[in-house]
Amino acid sequence: MQETAYAKINLALHVRRRREDGYHELETLFAFVDGGDTLLAKRAEQDQMQVVGEFGTFLTSPLPEGEGLGVGAPAFDGGANIVMQALGALPRPDGLAITLEKNLPVAAGLGGGSADAGALFRLVKQAHGLPDDWRQRAAKLGADVPACVESVTCVGRGTGTDLEPIDSDLAGTPVLLVNPRVPLATGPVFKAWDGVDRGPMPEGTAREIAAAGRNDLRDPAISQCPVIAEVLAALGKSEAWKVEMSGSGATCFALFDSVEARDAATKAMPGEWWQMAGKLR
Repeated sequence: MQETAYAKINLALHVRRRREDGYHELETLFAFVDGGDTLLAKRAEQDQMQVVGEFGTFLTSPLPEGEGLGVGAPAFDGGANIVMQALGALPRPDGLAITLEKNLPVAAGLGGGSADAGALFRLVKQAHGLPDDWRQRAAKLGADVPACVESVTCVGRGTGTDLEPIDSDLAGTPVLLVNPRVPLATGPVFKAWDGVDRGPMPEGTAREIAAAGRNDLRDPAISQCPVIAEVLAALGKSEAWKVEMSGSGATCFALFDSVEARDAATKAMPGEWWQMAGKLR
């Protein structure tokens, strides 16, 4: 069995307040790109996992201090093992041997670990089905995981786990992801947020929300990782109708009205930056 762990981006991310439990109250528009990590699964006597791919070595060494599993999550120790944690969270009659091809940068605002866990949930659904309480099991793994299981455009509230469907008029939209190859931990970015509520996420279609929405973590992230401003400036010179940072960074994205405009922007990016061109699901 094979599943793609689709890259998650936040087309808008409004931070409303810091909660007493250490999480943050959020309003976000989740969207997913048609590429990402790849999970291969075979039945086995016991659960096991191997990691390959360009960013696989990042999962065999500690993540940056304070790295969280989702945009609303507190600091979490052991995010690299989220696929194994997801396996342990789902009842099954036999084991699965997982090969994770890690194509997405780690600690990058793309929900990489959460996307991997979401793909694992879909693999288990294919093989055995999911328990009725799978959403609660997913939420315990990370704030973005329930959205990543579905991997469709939706609105997230609360810590990001309260999901609302939205009819997306953005399916097929050309998108370019760019990361300066600098890992950025979630915890310090939230800590740097100034606590100011700048208002609710706008209403409307997915495109209208994306066009008028903002990312309240952009400035805190730039304070921790200044090169993000360079990435945003580079993308801003393209023909994109929307340029923003995803999640807590450092990956930025640009949305285009044509594949030709996206591909022209791709060629203009510095060669040392990671990038992925695709379309929104």
